Formats: sequence, C-alpha cells, structure tokens
Amino acid sequence: MNLKFLRRVGRLAGLAMVAATIATSTAAAEFSYPDRWTEPFPPFRIIGNLYGVGGYDLQVFLLTSPDGHILINTGVEGSTETIRENMAALGFRLEDVRILLSQQAHIDHTVALAEIKKISGAKMFGTRADTRLLEDGGRSDPHFGDRLAFPPVKVDRQLEDGDVIRIGGIELTTHLHPGHTEGSSSYSTVITENGRQYRVLIANMGTVNEGKKLFVDPTYSGAGRDFAETFRKQLALNPDIFVAPHAVHYGLHSKYQPGQPYDPETFFDPVGYRQMVLDMELKFLRLVVEEQLAR
Repeated sequence: MNLKFLRRVGRLAGLAMVAATIATSTAAAEFSYPDRWTEPFPPFRIIGNLYGVGGYDLQVFLLTSPDGHILINTGVEGSTETIRENMAALGFRLEDVRILLSQQAHIDHTVALAEIKKISGAKMFGTRADTRLLEDGGRSDPHFGDRLAFPPVKVDRQLEDGDVIRIGGIELTTHLHPGHTEGSSSYSTVITENGRQYRVLIANMGTVNEGKKLFVDPTYSGAGRDFAETFRKQLALNPDIFVAPHAVHYGLHSKYQPGQPYDPETFFDPVGYRQMVLDMELKFLRLVVEEQLAR
C-alpha cells in the first residue's frame, strides 16, 4: 500500500470511524428489490438535451440528437417499458437510441440493456474492465459471483479513459472511475444553455458494497487502490451539474419535484458534488481503517 495514502488514512481515521454506514447489497438467496428500485417517476429535463427517463431511484439518462440518442443505464426487470414510456412522454422513441452505456455492470443498472439493444439496434459501449461482466451477465463478478446475474449483452466498442463518444453533435468523454466494479465509469460533456456553458458530469459514485475487501485479501487485485484513485480523479473534476445512477447520490428529490418548471439552474451544484465525493471517500477510509484493525 502507498505510504502517502496510509498516512492520509491515519490522519482521517478519527473522522472515518464515525462516518455513516456504506451502501449495501445482499446475496440473491435473500435478495429482493427495494421498492424504490421499481417505483416509477415522471421523466424530466436536467439541462439542454440531457434528460432523466428512469425511475424514482434507479436513474437512466438520455442524451438526444438529430442523429440518434445515447441511453445510459437501465433499471431492473420491467424497466424497458418504463424507459420507453418516459421517452415517449418527452417526444422521443426508444427505437432511435443508437448508443447504450452502463456506468457499472451490476444488476440494478443493466437488466434491460440486452432487450433495448435488440429493440433499437443500438451499439453497446462498455469499458474494457466491465466488458467481461456485461458479456457474461455479471456471472464473473469477483464480489457477487453469479448470485446477481442479468441478461448478457454483447459489447460493440470497448472504452478507455479519455475516449470521446460522438454522435449528432454530442461529445461525451469517458472517465474510468473503478472500484465499485472494475470498470465503473463516469461521462462528462459541456452543454450550452441561454448562452452559458455548463460542465456536466454523469458521475459514478464510489460506493463500497458490503463485504468488499479493499487492501487485506482484496476482492480483486488493486480494489483499494482503484477506489483511492477514483476519489482523487473525481475531486480533480469541477462539474457545474452532476447526476448519478442512484437518485440519492445527487439529491434528485431535494432538487426537483414532478411538474416543476424547467430551469437550467435546478441541478447546478458544484459544492454538492465535491461534498458527495468527500463523503464517499470518508466512508471508504472508515472501511480501510476497520480492515487494518481487524488484521
């Protein structure tokens, strides 16, 4: 482990020990979807050509263009029709999706990818490190194994850090932010609204699933280092607006209520972004300390 990182852990250990508990998941034998994962939510405009078309908690993002659309994430079973209906309410068609993206190859964000790919003919783009999981339906996940499998989806293009995805005037930059999965990713773009440019980040937050090992007998080689590097990279970004795969991770329901008039400033929250990343990092450091103490 990097000595500089260990010193940082030591300095923050006191605070880390009182941080809130981490995000959890449960083995399939005991697993049932939380109600918030299947609860519907009306579609909404985030800013410019970026929309939310998922459910109450599981967030699905749509970037539209005259040449076809980019769809990021899905929900669980049944989410294809929710996404279709939400897109239709905004005046867009599921069949016009040309690129599919996933921010993390876990069941709560991937179940409908294969179905939507078949319906729309879209190309599936995935990070190199998550391609294996996407193509085997999560069965080789080093943490969950085949306990939380989903329908496999063929990856048509593997993405690396810094790769730019282009379609119809959209330029979306790939950011590898691993840890939650080996190939977790965020995507950034610049959207102009009312003559002002907004830096927008579709961020994958660094939550640590219950039972994941970081530095001591790590769940996968380099897991702890991946998380630490992700927080460093995320803090180096300075988005004006950010959203995330779970509503709670960007404060959707405190910022927006259904029927609220569109305003490009609704999701403007650069301070909230940094606070969220720091909160995630603090939870991670708490786990690192606990792991070291338990050795």
